Formats: sequence, structure tokens, C-alpha cells
Amino acid sequence: MNSVAPAAGVAPTLLIVDDDAVFRDVLARAMAKRGYAVVTAADTASGLDVAAATDPAYAIVDLKMPGASGLAFVEALHRRVPSARIVVLTGYASIATAVEAVKLGATDYLAKPAAPDEVAAALNRAADSTIDIDAQPASVDRLEWEHIQRVLAEHGGNVSATARALHMHRRTLQRKLAKRPVKR
Repeated sequence: MNSVAPAAGVAPTLLIVDDDAVFRDVLARAMAKRGYAVVTAADTASGLDVAAATDPAYAIVDLKMPGASGLAFVEALHRRVPSARIVVLTGYASIATAVEAVKLGATDYLAKPAAPDEVAAALNRAADSTIDIDAQPASVDRLEWEHIQRVLAEHGGNVSATARALHMHRRTLQRKLAKRPVKR
């Protein structure tokens, strides 16, 4: 895929809000190479502060962060800068969160990991284009797998704590974790 860059002239401001410092820095460097003036934040609260100071034309927002979720940021930024192109990135992709993100003002929604060219293309997609969301809903097995992964992440990868939170025997959870992700 070819890299998509903003129009020549003054570099538009791109705000990246993600709690993963390594991912945030790598993506910031990649987007700066594509012609954006990049500013970053580690959470929703600091992201809103940076947005108030810069009024970004573009934003890339992680869905799941400590404190308020990325959806709260999307809603607040959309109210502040209605013309901002907002792309939500998440490791917990689902149709429900994609629909909610778009309702709150996101212009696109991508599952992690997403290549910088993919992100740049999403930032610059025509405003009237549609977001590709599978018409086929996720299977129950896939939803279960996503839920287990989300709860596991919330418990810092601790299988025993996750099993307790899910009201599941630890060995049963370990068997489920040993399986590959279920296809949609």
C-alpha cells in the first residue's frame, strides 16, 4: 500500500493518544515521516489538555487506556474540533465498539496491529466513505475469546486472578488461553 500523506504546505497537527509508550513513539515517528506535526499523550486527560492547546486536525486514539476510555476522548475532541479526523485503534476490536466510536465522532476504526500506511490511509479517507465493518457478527466463541483477553489484560496477565474474575476454574481458562484466536 502506498503511503498517504497530507497536502503540501503547513504540516497538519496529528494527536496520538495511547498508553503504550513504545507503540506511541514508533507511530509518532512514522507519521512525522509522512508529513504530520505530531503531538502525543499517554491518556485521555492529558490528551484533552494537548488537544486544547493544539486543536489537532487529526487524531489517533487507543480505545482502552487507564482512566477514561478512548471513546470519552473521541466524544470530547469531536465536540471541540468537529472537523478533526479521528481514527480509533484497538486491540479489542468489535462491531459494537466500532459503531459506538463512529456515533461519538470517529471517522475510522482499525484493529491493532495496524501498519503506519494503513493508519495514514484511514486518516485521509474521504469523509463520505464507509467504514468496513463485517456484516457477519462475531461468533460466540470469538466474543468469548475477546472477553477473556480483555479481562486477562485488566489483570496484568495474571491467569489466576483472571479465572477468579471470570468465575472459571484456572485450568479451564488455561486450556482456553492455549488455543489460537477463534476466527470471526
